[in-house]
Amino acid sequence: MKIIRSKAFTGERAWAALEIANMNGITTRLHWTDQPYKWHVNDGQEVFVVLDGQVQMRYRENGVEQAVLLEVGDIFYAAVGTEHVAHPQGPARVLVVESEGSV
Repeated sequence: MKIIRSKAFTGERAWAALEIANMNGITTRLHWTDQPYKWHVNDGQEVFVVLDGQVQMRYRENGVEQAVLLEVGDIFYAAVGTEHVAHPQGPARVLVVESEGSV
């Protein structure tokens, strides 16, 4: 059993991760960041939940870049092949559920 107080987690670098669970190859991690990630496509599906702060999620559909501002409690689902990048608007904590080894 684990109890994780997400607001208490702060990384020493952008996108620092606290491993929460690995369930049959699906990882759940808590990330702290104050810097954008990089454009990428995951190997599988990804669920991205904002727990603290705001994150502008940029993604491409049919070659057209789009953006949405995610607030606390918002969830972004990236299907296989969805090119995306997260841009936190100040410090943010996000819960990410994805296939083990995803970028």
